[in-house]
Amino acid sequence: MSPFTSPQAALLEQDPRPRPPVDARVLVYVGLDLMGDGLMKLPFVRALRAAFPEGEIVWLAGKGPSAYKTSLAPLVQGLITEVIDNAEIGSHWMEVLGRPLKDQSFDLVIDTQSRMLTTLVLKRIKTRCFISGAADFSLSTLKPGKGYTRPDAMCGRLLDLLHLAIAEPPDPLAPLPLTPEIAALAGRLLPQGYRYVAFAPGAGGKQKIWPLQNYVTVARSLTANNYVPVWFLGPEEAAWVDDIAANVPGSLFPLQHSTARPLKYRADLTIAAASFCEVGLSNDCGGGHLLAAAGIPLVSLFGPTDPRKFAPMAVEGLVICAQDFGGETMDKIPPQVVLQALSGLLG
Repeated sequence: MSPFTSPQAALLEQDPRPRPPVDARVLVYVGLDLMGDGLMKLPFVRALRAAFPEGEIVWLAGKGPSAYKTSLAPLVQGLITEVIDNAEIGSHWMEVLGRPLKDQSFDLVIDTQSRMLTTLVLKRIKTRCFISGAADFSLSTLKPGKGYTRPDAMCGRLLDLLHLAIAEPPDPLAPLPLTPEIAALAGRLLPQGYRYVAFAPGAGGKQKIWPLQNYVTVARSLTANNYVPVWFLGPEEAAWVDDIAANVPGSLFPLQHSTARPLKYRADLTIAAASFCEVGLSNDCGGGHLLAAAGIPLVSLFGPTDPRKFAPMAVEGLVICAQDFGGETMDKIPPQVVLQALSGLLG
């Protein structure tokens, strides 16, 4: 069984009707996708394409922009057929009297949001199967069995909607198509013959950042055992390069390499490069979700945020929480505990 299979899997496989065909036309409705949302939804997108390998997948952001159409577009190329954002669908009562996308029909519509008005509007789209968790699945064609409770994590909820639609556990680590150029560049940045450990020490909020000196302490310990630290630093952390390089000799900074700079921190390069690493360490940040998407074991550090909602879906994941050490500030997490966790995953 996949480590991502819902413990309530049986409750999602109640209906005996045939699942949609592999070449189904599928519409997924979201409100909007900011960068962080898009990264957290990536396992769902991968599972969706695996479930419908020959299908047409239309991603509809009805109330705002989608990062899948801009910054994350290279990441979902080959997974999503079409991204429609800023569609202004699902906001007004008068829409219930019309028919959104009236010239189109779908085999499956997945409504990922929970506002009843929006669900009523989407219910007007022509489809054979409508899946929505809004109002306890009251308008959904298929419903989970009695006793089902929604996961805390957003992506877990989306995967359960897909599970309900296809009547089998979805695969959130299904193949992620990367261009040959990106794969080749990653291979040049991290040549074979070394044992790499990935670090994502940044975060969108300072309160989520484990002190950089602690990362340095862990990295120095690993270099003593012939591991090479690979630092995935975003534009906000690029100024850390000199400090890290001075304190952890031999470190690599693939996103700051001269050959990678023209790509401007593209997410698919981070995933491709991280796939060469044996394990990763990250804060609660987008970089952690990218390391998890690379298919490597991951230690995730959490302080004020809730790992039940935000922990990445890693093939082998271990979460360390500041609360277990007497507080919610990130500096409560001891470096020795983190090093032991990494060593356990390295074997």
